Amino acid sequence: MAVFDIVHYGDPILRKKCGSFTDFSRIEKLKVDLFDSMYEAEGIGLAANQIGLDLNLFIVDISNLEDGDEPHVFINSEIVKKHGEKGIYQEGCLSLPGISLDILRPEKVVLKYQSEDEEWHEEEFDGLLGRAIQHEMDHLKGVFIVDRVSEVERIQYNTELKELEKNSKKRLKSQSNKMGFVL
Repeated sequence: MAVFDIVHYGDPILRKKCGSFTDFSRIEKLKVDLFDSMYEAEGIGLAANQIGLDLNLFIVDISNLEDGDEPHVFINSEIVKKHGEKGIYQEGCLSLPGISLDILRPEKVVLKYQSEDEEWHEEEFDGLLGRAIQHEMDHLKGVFIVDRVSEVERIQYNTELKELEKNSKKRLKSQSNKMGFVL
């Protein structure tokens, strides 16, 4: 359907806690748009705020990395439990292009969420899917991978982060000018 630009670090929507998703009549189009946008950007997960939407909605598709898995859509999600041994794995982020960091996360997560049919589920996830869920849930709460590392490690990426912020401000200013607003 539509491929949207990925919103980058520095855009205020990425620091906002996302609101509930209520209009399930829109889910099919939004789902397709999210998957199209994620595939175009070559990602494995995407939260709605990463395309500028203030909605508690995210998708994950690790099927190209793990046989037997299928694309997932999670709506109005909440992590109710994290457990298991913590492990450090490298994570990248579509909203932080070119930055990959070693992130410590629990092995397992229990997620309460709605499916596309508005039904509630509570399910445990682990492995790459569990990590991707934790990463996307961070996005919905306004948290980045750079927030999960030490100040020393974050300083190594200060130049890249400042450049992303500057570009986000330019993009926002350009959008507001097109709409007749001035920032």
